[in-house]
This record gives sequence, C-alpha cells and structure tokens, in this order.
Amino acid sequence: MFTLPSMSQLTAMFGQPAVFAPGSWLRRRHAPMEHVLYLESGCVLLGVAQQEQMRHQLGRVEGPLWLDAAFAMQQHLPCMDMQAQSHVRVHSIPVAAFRQALAELQSPVQMLLQDLARAYCTQAELAVSRLAQDAEARCAQWLLHHAVPHEKGSLRVTLHARKQSIAAQLGMAPETLSRILRQLRERGLIGGRGNVIDLPEPGALRTLALGSF
Repeated sequence: MFTLPSMSQLTAMFGQPAVFAPGSWLRRRHAPMEHVLYLESGCVLLGVAQQEQMRHQLGRVEGPLWLDAAFAMQQHLPCMDMQAQSHVRVHSIPVAAFRQALAELQSPVQMLLQDLARAYCTQAELAVSRLAQDAEARCAQWLLHHAVPHEKGSLRVTLHARKQSIAAQLGMAPETLSRILRQLRERGLIGGRGNVIDLPEPGALRTLALGSF
C-alpha cells in the first residue's frame, strides 16, 4: 500500500524477515496491532475467516507491499483476516517505530497518506460489513436490485449470468445460493422457471433484505 521506509532501511532496522508457510495466519481481524506487517514476497489472502478457514475472500495480494499500514495510520483494528497463500517473507515493524517514520515526513505527504489510509479503511470495512450480512439477506438484496416491474405489483428477475458467477458476486458458494433460492421458493417469496425468477411478494423480500424477516 505504501512504500516507506525502503527495504534496505527495514532490513537494517529490524533484521531479516520472518518466513511463513502457506496457510499461516499473519493477521486476525480485530486483534490488537503491536506490529505493522510489510510483505516482502509471496501471496496473501485477505478476507473473513470462520472456523480457521478463509470463508469469504476479499482479495489476493502479492509482495512487496504493506499489508496493514492503513489500519495503523488510522489507529483502527484490522477488519480483515490475512492468511499466507504461499510461502511468504514478512517484516514486522513495531507500530511506534512505524508512526515515528511517518512523523518525519513532510506535512503534505503525511496528509496525503492519511487521506489514502482513511479511504482504504472505509472501503475495507464496508466490504466486510456486507459479508457479515445474513446470506439470505444478501440474496434478497441482489434479487431486488436486479428486478423489473411485472404484473399486479410483482417483480421479475431474468438471470443473464450463471449461478456460479452470481454466487461469486454475493460472496458465497454456488451450493449455498441454490439452497437459499430453494428455501425462498418454498416460502413463496420467489417463483418462476429456468432463468426467470418472479418476486410475487416484494414487500416481504424487502423485509428479509433488511435482516428482520
């Protein structure tokens, strides 16, 4: 994310990076930050973990880059889990030392970096909050967003993409999407056949989308 201090400075100040095997957790969401992590090399998954597995993936990054500098700059707890996808080399810089390095920058540069960090944290937290929604609520929101008026106050959705693609948009497995659609159909909230989904009760579906059905 940011490029300070340089790699040579990091090595001189903090020694050689630690090496982590694939599957290692580098950062757990909402855990206190004592160090800022700089990924020298390797691939890292960003997302939300459940039961020691990366259940919802938000992104994949490759070094060299800062993994969590934005959260340290904004003094926010990280909202994402970070897991090594390959063997990675990571520098751990004490937060106090990192902030001291920032304080030595010129004021306009500090302001720019803080603005970028604020925007990054906001977008990351928004993405995670959407994942935290109930799967049925997310599905209901998607259906309502893509619906067009039909007859007698009902709505209709025509699926122009495969369910696998739609499931990926919703951050769930295709099997989960199929199960939710089946449950909605059994409750009378959706109908139709093939790639056409009727929404006979839009009001009830909106209530479900708000998570209070």
